Amino acid sequence: MHCTSYGPPEVLELREVDKPTPRAGDVVLRVHAATVTLGDCEVRAFKLADWIWLPARLAFGILKPRQPVLGMEIAGVIDSVGADVKRFKPGDRVFGSTGFSMGAYAEFARLPEAASLTAIPEGMSYAEAASIPTGGLNGLHFVRKCQLQPGETILINGAGGAIGMFAVQLAKAAGAQVVAVDKARKHAMLRSLGADHVIDYQAQDYWRGPGRYDAIIDIVGLGPFSQSVAVLNHGGRYVLGNPKTAQMLAAMMENRRKRIRAMFELAGDEVEDLDFLKHQIADGALRVVIDRSFSLEALPEAHRYVEDGDKTGACIIDVSGEAYARE
Repeated sequence: MHCTSYGPPEVLELREVDKPTPRAGDVVLRVHAATVTLGDCEVRAFKLADWIWLPARLAFGILKPRQPVLGMEIAGVIDSVGADVKRFKPGDRVFGSTGFSMGAYAEFARLPEAASLTAIPEGMSYAEAASIPTGGLNGLHFVRKCQLQPGETILINGAGGAIGMFAVQLAKAAGAQVVAVDKARKHAMLRSLGADHVIDYQAQDYWRGPGRYDAIIDIVGLGPFSQSVAVLNHGGRYVLGNPKTAQMLAAMMENRRKRIRAMFELAGDEVEDLDFLKHQIADGALRVVIDRSFSLEALPEAHRYVEDGDKTGACIIDVSGEAYARE
């Protein structure tokens, strides 16, 4: 599926291209599952935060994406390998992140052996595995940044998406009381993941209530900075998951006062963290929530659905028709 220019979902166009062949140090995956995240939609429409807009435009392409095949989360089977590849062999079930190299929205994808790829555990579907990288790595990173202690209270704004579903569970595992903020239609899912309290942001501003928090993770970046800081206890931690320039400047100023600590830093793509998350899921300590599945041909519809903000958990692209196969 090619992104022919920056713009609405209609710029995504299905095309027939040659199957990639592996170069030295590369692997070629037969893709079974990919995902659509809000980040994918932002790249397609090029609606990025102002502080990163210009460098990202230069990196991705001035008039249209330099890499026309988007998609950053991938799961499939190794189809072929190039010379000197040691980690993988044909037939291995793998998943991971393609990062800003993209390429997941295709039947086959070529990636470096050194990419953020790891084996899919026995019994895990391709759809579940593809849902891990963006949500899992960022959710894990944000919760770690909060350095939660048992009994502390954390508020997670935008808890009903792919990052939030992991952050809620990981915060509960750390012994925290979790307040989850999102649309009312997502509340049942959030409670099932362990949220102690839920807030419908369409009916109530979380910073106007009586609650005070030891940590806030603002995944969507829409919470007002000063009001959010005001409801943090002394020594509180404020993680900005999608910061704007004004929020970053305000965070640096707030840190000089040393009452709370404000942070903005996205996760990396460490394979060790992917391995930790997959084992937690395989052991039943974490759960993946999949909202809807779309075919590759229906990718524009999937992008539109995710942009509308109704996605609960992960949105799957079933590339091969076998995304839910477990072996």
